[in-house]
Amino acid sequence: MRALIVLAVIGFFAQLVDGSLGMAYGVTSTSLLLLAGIAPASASAIVHLSEVGTTLVSGAAHWKFGNVDWRVVGIMAVPGGIAAFFGAHVLVNLDGDAAKPIVSTILLGLGVYVLYRFLRLPTSRPVFQGTLRKRLLVPLAVVAGALDAIGGGGWGPVGTPTLLASGKIAPRKVIGSIDTSEFVVALGASLGFLTGLGAAGIDFAWVLALLAGGVVAAPIAAWLVRHLAPRVLAVAAGGLIVLTNSRTLVRTDTAQALLGPTTGAVLLWVLLAAWIALIVWAVRREIHTRVQERIEELAPSPVQG
Repeated sequence: MRALIVLAVIGFFAQLVDGSLGMAYGVTSTSLLLLAGIAPASASAIVHLSEVGTTLVSGAAHWKFGNVDWRVVGIMAVPGGIAAFFGAHVLVNLDGDAAKPIVSTILLGLGVYVLYRFLRLPTSRPVFQGTLRKRLLVPLAVVAGALDAIGGGGWGPVGTPTLLASGKIAPRKVIGSIDTSEFVVALGASLGFLTGLGAAGIDFAWVLALLAGGVVAAPIAAWLVRHLAPRVLAVAAGGLIVLTNSRTLVRTDTAQALLGPTTGAVLLWVLLAAWIALIVWAVRREIHTRVQERIEELAPSPVQG
């Protein structure tokens, strides 16, 4: 019973982060299950089955608060779900850990670009224009869906930074669209695990515990993302991407041999401090922008004549 309560709490906070920043539910939950000694395929299966419920509630909440770009969802959901189905079958017979350093390097680069793009925005409120093409969205969905099933998390970490980096969709709509389309991805992965692994390899009590915590957090996160400023949200997401993937790379055997455990740990603490400082800076910049806009609204219009 105690373990189930802990899982529910983890599910709550994982979904709170995922629904607010468009990533981290799968990564957080899968890491916990692996730490508990669950096999990678079973861990990913448990997480994806719980995500069927959490993403459904999260998607409905994001839709209610106007955070969804349905064109993006319509293009990405089905290819992502199909890729996740086959990715689940791959994981049943393959260890996905070997691909983690490569994927983390790509994600790290995307995270840095997201930070660069939004930190260099002018003081005025950013404007998001343009349309993302299918030739980007479909391959992105296939790669993200496959990695999501194989790695226990990847739809958000791959999809969110890529769409953020485009600068064509407001961050809240990027996050809402990724979370909403993830329902189909989670469903595809779950069907893949059920047909490839079988129900015997899945602890459904753990599924329900994660689901319960995530369902409670989903509407809170959807409301939160609607009210956060784009610059703050993007800096928070970009920093999370950089920090989490740096942590993965620092823990590889190659990095441990080159840096050693102490240097690697210090590097992560420096990145964490820098991330917090950037968020504080972004919040202060947003407050300044809103104050200036309010002053301009209250200023008397020049007399014509």
